[in-house]
Amino acid sequence: MKPITTALSKRLGLTYPLVAAPMFIISNKEMIVACAEAGIMGSMPSINARTPEGFREDLAWIRQRTDKAFGINFTLGMIDPERLAQDFQACVEFEVPVLITSYGNPTDLVKQAHGHDMTVFHDVINLRHARKAQGAGVDAVIGVASGAGGHAGQTSPFVLLPHLRHHLDVPLIAAGGITTGQQVAAALSLGAQLCYMGTRFIASKECAAQAAYKQMVVDAQPEDIIYTDRVSGTHANFLKDSVPEVMDEDDAARRWVEIWSAGQGSALVHDVQTIEQIVQEVVGEFHDTLAALGALV
Repeated sequence: MKPITTALSKRLGLTYPLVAAPMFIISNKEMIVACAEAGIMGSMPSINARTPEGFREDLAWIRQRTDKAFGINFTLGMIDPERLAQDFQACVEFEVPVLITSYGNPTDLVKQAHGHDMTVFHDVINLRHARKAQGAGVDAVIGVASGAGGHAGQTSPFVLLPHLRHHLDVPLIAAGGITTGQQVAAALSLGAQLCYMGTRFIASKECAAQAAYKQMVVDAQPEDIIYTDRVSGTHANFLKDSVPEVMDEDDAARRWVEIWSAGQGSALVHDVQTIEQIVQEVVGEFHDTLAALGALV
């Protein structure tokens, strides 16, 4: 399949400008390696490994299997500072190419990361956050639009992406509902250099999500996604049928296992495939879209 190249994808050595977004609990080392083999960038939160030792083991396992780009997500407002320091040192040791920061001020981490030639992306949902991230020195911002799985903004991607592009100097990564090659073409046309895809990769054979979770993504319509702050205290998108009517405040850990996050893009997911199959389908759709647009002009 013909490569798709942007300045940022070329910098990272990717064949296609796609990122499998880091998803709490369910992103794993197997996904990262499968993404590398498929020509895109995989990622996962460091805390998906239960312990710092387990995280180091995961990085060693990944590095034994690929020398290509992948990303590790640090949820700055949710991770214990000591754990963050340990996980960062592991990233240095195993030469992790990309750090993805979210839910906090990345300034200190950016300085440390750049000292080790790491690239840093940061999640934002609006221009105010994006300007702060750019001021902190990040290498790209991830514009998380409405409809994204997990914590998401409320601005349409058709507005958020060109709005951020107009005001920022750093590269832009598109996130929120991106599931197909047509949407990848649209995002790139609006100024994005990479496209974040999370929900589509829940329904991958390599993903650690339960089979029932994957099937719920396949079956979901846009109306089956609920945007609520009842789960984490911050508004996020979840599969409505997995969210109980009454939340048990004494069982916070269990909720992350039994309440399933997904975005509105689930409406465009029709079956469970391997990551390689997903990438090839999306890339094929992208090229078909360009050809169709060319015929209209």
